[in-house]
Amino acid sequence: MKSRAVRVWDIRVNKGGRKKTYTVRWIVGGREKSRNFATRALADNFRSDLMQAINRGEAFDSVTGLPDSMMAAKEAQTWLEFVQSYVDMKWPGAAAKSRASLVDALATVTPALVRDLSGRPGPGQLRRLLVDHLLPPAVRQSDVPPELAPAARWLRRASLPLVELGQAATVRAALDVLALTLDGRAAAVTTTRRKRSVFYNVLQYAVELELLDFNPVDKLRVRSTRKKVAVTVDRRVVVNPRQAAELLTALTYVGRRGRVRKGERLVAFFACLYLAALRPGEALGLREQDCHLPATGWGRLTLVDNRPQSGKRWTDSGEAHDRRGLKHRADAESRSVPIPPELVTILREHIDRYGVADDGRLFRSERGNVVAASTYSRVWEEARAFALTPHQAASPLAGRPYDLRHAAVSLWLNAGAPATEVAERAGHSVDVLLKVYAKCIDGQEATVNQRIGDALQGFGG
Repeated sequence: MKSRAVRVWDIRVNKGGRKKTYTVRWIVGGREKSRNFATRALADNFRSDLMQAINRGEAFDSVTGLPDSMMAAKEAQTWLEFVQSYVDMKWPGAAAKSRASLVDALATVTPALVRDLSGRPGPGQLRRLLVDHLLPPAVRQSDVPPELAPAARWLRRASLPLVELGQAATVRAALDVLALTLDGRAAAVTTTRRKRSVFYNVLQYAVELELLDFNPVDKLRVRSTRKKVAVTVDRRVVVNPRQAAELLTALTYVGRRGRVRKGERLVAFFACLYLAALRPGEALGLREQDCHLPATGWGRLTLVDNRPQSGKRWTDSGEAHDRRGLKHRADAESRSVPIPPELVTILREHIDRYGVADDGRLFRSERGNVVAASTYSRVWEEARAFALTPHQAASPLAGRPYDLRHAAVSLWLNAGAPATEVAERAGHSVDVLLKVYAKCIDGQEATVNQRIGDALQGFGG
């Protein structure tokens, strides 16, 4: 039943929950309708669409409350068009790595949500098309290269109407695809969960906009992927202080390029990971003005910036390293980390020898840029091969630079430092700290065994 007797009210702001929501209310043929939105902009856009339909004299459906034009658009909108609008909504407030993760998940599932049309492009072509040209907002207006143009035309024709995602078989097929790698093998459990979470949230957004009546994933009994996910640090990766010192020394012998040894320039960087438990991105953002480095005794680092590497296409600045606040902290909130005299000395020597970047950063490439993850990871691999025995080098011991942070936190805990203080210095909650980082350092087992042996003196004798 249709009606042109329509009245739209002003947007109502709801402040009762944890965050504001916005309600658009209108009446069609005496029946009150409403729709809630997470942001004011979404509510304004929806209300504007209603008002424009009224001005055009359109009839409204008395059941859904929508004008003919919006009903037609709802039925015609494809999955590809909808996920592009979803990416547009999420992009401004998302971190660079979150943007990359979002696009990765959608580029995985979108080729599965298509009709069976002839001329289907290969999976590599479709992924390149989605990641490089159709999903990130910044590149969407650029021309698709000629070799991908046929794939783009096919995907736009084949993309399923959004309303068809209410079918269980369609959604189940999409979930199955999200559990596979590009070559058809089972993906890691954490990867599958991350991608399925993105897919679920996209569908939930469609429900929020009333483009779907319900989230179809909620109606399915999803095939179990409940493999155990390691949430604790593997104690085999954790070095003891002697091994850490040998690795730092080995850095001075590796990474040679002409007269420059990249390893020497990075000794202080890796020392920050081990002696202050910094994340690599936090160390890369460390500036001279953030460091209190007295001539004697303990110093202090005041961490403000985090510079994780994510790729130029994902950052607003176009730089490879994002510029973010500290992890698990409010914007502009700092973290103070006391540092031992050993690290104070290393940082003072680093500044004296290499200086700092124009913006005060301690660690930079020869050209003054933020040190790339590929650079410090390659140098670290060389240092491991130089400092460790062949057996140790073939093991997980200190396999990644991040493992130095694991070693630092484990060392602090095993030294008897209170968990609350360790959590504050490491930038974690106490719950996460005790669940993830409370591991014995490599080489301490013999000490513990000796203590237990001493306590068992006289047993059985």
